[in-house]
Amino acid sequence: MIARRGFLIGAGASALLPAAVRAATPAIRVATPMQPPRWAVLQRQLLAANAAACRAYYDKYVDARGYLKVFPRWGANDGPDDAAEATNDWELLHALGGADEVLTLSRRFWEGHLRQYAAARTQDVAIARRGMYHREFPVQMDWQHNSEGLTSFNRMGLSTPRDATLVERTCRFADFYTGRDATAPNYDPRHRIVRSAMNGSLGPMLHPASALDWAGDPFDTSRFRMEHGEENYAQTLGHYAEYMEVVGDTPLNTHCTMLGLNAYALGGGERYRRWVLDYLDAWVERARANDDILPSNIGLDGTIGGAARGRWWGGVYGWGFSPLVPQTGERENRNRVLRALPAFLNGTLLTGDAVYIDLWRRQRDRIDAAGRTIGGVWHTPTMYGADGWYGWKPGAHRTNGFEIWYVTQSAQDLKAAGDHPWVAFLDGTNAAYPEAALEQDLTRVAQRLALVGADTTLPERRLADWTLDKNPASVTALIQQTTGGLHIARPPWSPTTAPQGGVPLHCRLRWFDADRRRAGLPDGVAALVERMDDRRTVVTLVNLSGAARTAVMQGGAWAEHRMERVTIDGTTHDVPARGVALTLEPGCGARVEVTMRRYAQMPTLAFPWDR
Repeated sequence: MIARRGFLIGAGASALLPAAVRAATPAIRVATPMQPPRWAVLQRQLLAANAAACRAYYDKYVDARGYLKVFPRWGANDGPDDAAEATNDWELLHALGGADEVLTLSRRFWEGHLRQYAAARTQDVAIARRGMYHREFPVQMDWQHNSEGLTSFNRMGLSTPRDATLVERTCRFADFYTGRDATAPNYDPRHRIVRSAMNGSLGPMLHPASALDWAGDPFDTSRFRMEHGEENYAQTLGHYAEYMEVVGDTPLNTHCTMLGLNAYALGGGERYRRWVLDYLDAWVERARANDDILPSNIGLDGTIGGAARGRWWGGVYGWGFSPLVPQTGERENRNRVLRALPAFLNGTLLTGDAVYIDLWRRQRDRIDAAGRTIGGVWHTPTMYGADGWYGWKPGAHRTNGFEIWYVTQSAQDLKAAGDHPWVAFLDGTNAAYPEAALEQDLTRVAQRLALVGADTTLPERRLADWTLDKNPASVTALIQQTTGGLHIARPPWSPTTAPQGGVPLHCRLRWFDADRRRAGLPDGVAALVERMDDRRTVVTLVNLSGAARTAVMQGGAWAEHRMERVTIDGTTHDVPARGVALTLEPGCGARVEVTMRRYAQMPTLAFPWDR
């Protein structure tokens, strides 16, 4: 088993009750006038534009029941997971300070789509004949798609951590994978495996999958836009003709630990933390036993490659997975192992231990060491099969490099990650970034809104993935600037991030409105993280409104970073471990330097005044 260092737990946070913020933790008063920076004005404009656009999108694509106005199907191409993604990033938008209506609409849709897909049934696909959702969760699908469908759900605790229904659901969903729920025997605690790549609320698939299991019932494709380019249903089946090898565990299954992290952080208990770590530790050990490469198949007996004829690179979405594309007759490399990295960040959050990110550093180095010169250009591989490495691409291996650096804050890791305009700004070499990034997101909102307005399709001619490129919510610049955080999402937010859904928020700072007792920056307040390193974060905070606002600043999305001191206008203040209150007078602002110890506290989603 893995030996890990312990947490650096603080002496205990002061309770921050809005009516008693100043009594429990005297709020630091900010009364220095500040001319409103243009980035601050743009931030508030972007929050407002997002809210208006989300309302227009919702009115267009969601009915009075909260159902998505589409033709509901089962399948990996256009099934329930795509429907669930219709309001991606709305939960994050609210948690950053977006309008309450955005949260109301997001939750109304979530409840509606649960009913919609519980009622939707297949005829040919056996597993979904009694409903595509069972107990409000997909009956059986892989974790590339399960994770995408849980993108909104996994972020709900940011805004409503005391919601009893959310807590109960999160624990129920997690127990489909902890081994606690005997009706969904997905997890084998003895071998520490999820028993199949296809799993869900009805348990694991323990036989080879068919193309039908993946593609869903036959339908007339000519009525719809096919996002994957198939020209008919036969090609849809053909897309999945080689997706049979699903028995045994796969790295993508680690995304189920997002549920365990949330269950723990919502107060579900230590057993969820213990399960997440047991399962992730098993994968760390397997990588060490496999020359520092995560194997893509683990047999039912716990052996590497045990369900793939001994091939560590076997299994669906594995290192050697290059199925035939029916439209072209060519093979396409579909290794999805690299999409598992965000799950290992859960281990770091729950322990403060670097072992979970070090696995990915060693794997990166192994892939780089396998590189070769082709046509005078250095290439590195993306795939591995019976004949060794293949799938060569120019340059060093960069996928997930930015996330590795974000955790380690190592200059060497940043160099390996490549260039990023946001990091250039943090380093002081790209002063134009804040305004440019916000303007880009404002343009994106407007463009998406125009697509919604121009859409004349009828609901019965839309598949569930129809709306995904029209969702106007645009939060990347807001996450980076106001929280110093990552937007790990679908589509990818950076060139080196593997596309992924379902990933919780990772950030340096998080804000709460003390007066309104809600998540996010108070109305009229803007924030810009300007510098970050291992121990220090510098942020400018400004109040554009005509009234005083009290913002509570927390270290990390999960209060995982222990804030020790803040320095404002040359005065240093010791702060509670969980947060500090700043009262900004109208038209005033300050540059705040925060000293913290990262990953030093147990993660929680409780608001500061509830701890």
